[in-house]
Amino acid sequence: MSKQELPVVDVSEGACCAPLAREPLNAAEADELAPLFKAIGDPVRLRLLSLIACHEGGEACVCDLTSAFELTAPTISHHLKVLKQAGLIDSERRGTWVYYWINPQALQRLSAILGPRQATGLVPA
Repeated sequence: MSKQELPVVDVSEGACCAPLAREPLNAAEADELAPLFKAIGDPVRLRLLSLIACHEGGEACVCDLTSAFELTAPTISHHLKVLKQAGLIDSERRGTWVYYWINPQALQRLSAILGPRQATGLVPA
């Protein structure tokens, strides 16, 4: 590993960009959000969430989701159960199949933490 000198940036005239969060999370907020982030921390669950969110009509049949992976149906069901328990998705059985859709409130909560802060003149709207 080479040793490189990093340039020193003068921030005495103010920050070059707005911080991502307005204030740090308190303990209760961290406890509320941790299960959501843990649920999407697995690559399969993150892909499942993405597939459901991008599916035409806003909901996806489990039959469409399982064909996207080289995993067994019980494994996919387990991952969907974790996402549902975290409140990221919801489902409804229709005959033989189960249909899943995104819980928009949960995604809004995550995006509020991850999205850039809107400040005048610093971050474009």
